[in-house]
Amino acid sequence: MAGQLCWIPSFASKGKLTLYLRLEPYHPWKPHTAFPSLYVRDYPIPGGSKGWATSQRLLQSGWTIVPTAQVQASFRDNFGDTSQAA
Repeated sequence: MAGQLCWIPSFASKGKLTLYLRLEPYHPWKPHTAFPSLYVRDYPIPGGSKGWATSQRLLQSGWTIVPTAQVQASFRDNFGDTSQAA
């Protein structure tokens, strides 16, 4: 199974990016931790990106990266602003 991944700023993270996934283009974006069968424990690096290890494994498995700006634009189109992005 190959899906899509994207780095989206989370509301509570002060702009830090977190990995979000979706299995199909018509599915909603969900945090990578919502997929226990795909989740890989993050590296113990202070201040490291949440989901980096998971993203590396998924990219090796054929997943596609969707640009953050594209996802934010779709939230603007659907909801009128980007505050719904996370």
